[in-house]
Amino acid sequence: MEKFPLDFNIDRISGTPGRYDKHIQRMLSDMRGQFADQDAYQKMIEEGDRILYEVYEIGRPGIAGELMQGISIIHAGKVGDEYFMTKGHFHSRLEMAEVYYCLMGQGMVIMETPEGGQSSRELGPDSVVYIPPRWAHRSVNTGQQDLIFFFVYPSDAGHNYGTIEEYGFGKLVVERDHRPAIIDNPRWVPPEAR
Repeated sequence: MEKFPLDFNIDRISGTPGRYDKHIQRMLSDMRGQFADQDAYQKMIEEGDRILYEVYEIGRPGIAGELMQGISIIHAGKVGDEYFMTKGHFHSRLEMAEVYYCLMGQGMVIMETPEGGQSSRELGPDSVVYIPPRWAHRSVNTGQQDLIFFFVYPSDAGHNYGTIEEYGFGKLVVERDHRPAIIDNPRWVPPEAR
């Protein structure tokens, strides 16, 4: 990792950064238990594993004052009627925020607090979403093409995927009448029942 200057360009066709330190690919198999329609999930897995989303990180030291940054690309598609999405996470240090700047595509950010508060924001080209401290967040591609956004957050924030993997998110983003709709997750466990 070079110290300075730190800059990069983004390929407007593929969405990939001109330089990065780490490339993460999340497969359908990495999302076991996260989609509501488990029969549709199992059928899709049997047809072959596939990449749901990718993250290109521009690494910075995990210390206070540094900012982790990079590009996320969520591919288009659905499991049953539920749109492709990220795993979603809290930050390990709950008091850390994050910012998304959408470059292309259409989507949503679903958020919730440890106490069960819920919110959502739309993502579209040139939109910015601020994710406040204490809010878990999951990104969802509701469009027909890749959803691509730039992210930045404190390098020492960390990721806690376990809570979401175990209890799910309170809301799901599904297709209804050829449009995205937010519905209650029937498998979600509210904080008071955990």
